[in-house]
Amino acid sequence: MSKKLYLASRDKKVSGVCGGIAEYFSIDSTIIRLLWVLLTIFSLGIGGILAYVIAAAVMPSSSAY
Repeated sequence: MSKKLYLASRDKKVSGVCGGIAEYFSIDSTIIRLLWVLLTIFSLGIGGILAYVIAAAVMPSSSAY
């Protein structure tokens, strides 16, 4: 079975984007959250927030599988 990227249903804080990415790569979701926050603060700025909103809108929920 191939891996699929989806919003996390169990490990979510806001919408499940970081939890879904962490499940896809089989790593701890805290690492993904920290990387996302650090990238948003130090390089992406408002683009990081916009990317999160777009990812939350585009990624299917885990119940879709």
